[in-house]
Amino acid sequence: MSFSSSNRPQAAGARAAKPSGSGRRLPGSRERRPALAALAVILILLGAAGSTLIALRSGDRQYFVVVKKNVAPGQQITDDDLSRGDLAGATKQLLLWSDRDSIKGKYATGWIYAGQFVSEKNFIADPVPEDGALIGISVDSGRAPAESVGVGDIVRLVRVPAANQEGGGAQVIVQAARVTNTSGSLTDGKTGASTTANVTVLIKDDKVTNVAAAAAAKTLVLVKLADSVKPDISNDPGAR
Repeated sequence: MSFSSSNRPQAAGARAAKPSGSGRRLPGSRERRPALAALAVILILLGAAGSTLIALRSGDRQYFVVVKKNVAPGQQITDDDLSRGDLAGATKQLLLWSDRDSIKGKYATGWIYAGQFVSEKNFIADPVPEDGALIGISVDSGRAPAESVGVGDIVRLVRVPAANQEGGGAQVIVQAARVTNTSGSLTDGKTGASTTANVTVLIKDDKVTNVAAAAAAKTLVLVKLADSVKPDISNDPGAR
């Protein structure tokens, strides 16, 4: 009696036949290595290109003048107001740090804020424009705001009747003037006693006589206005 070969038991340790199928085989670690190496090369090249670009641009950087703190309109510029900052690109309008001496002693034409880069247009040599005048005023306590009036503030000058004067009312002499300098305080910081503050304002020259007369007669009151109010006259060429 013979046995068919199909009925023979499978030999021990023999491998089973692999099932046929259409599934895709995942790439092995050896096959992934070339792709990872290529990616590493690309990243290295990009890093080198970025470093080269930064180096080239840093070579174009220059030092320019920047202000350390806020500068008010009409304020005279000193060394303490200036600092150095670096920039790259189109900066032809800005003032080079090496040229900073050209603006020392000049006056700001408008507000300049801390950290701002500046140009020659931000300054003017003569703080008094045509048809303008700087006048000093001594203001006693009670005739100005208790809050200190500072450089760059806008004030209104009002003439009030004298204590022994009968009748009459207050009269506005100057609608809006820019304060260019101050000294002293209305109140002594130690004793709290009333004192006198000296304020310099820029006004039109046709107002000088009336302002001087009111100041001498101690009938002048100084009123602080909002910063947004436009002064009657300015040392900013672009605002005249």
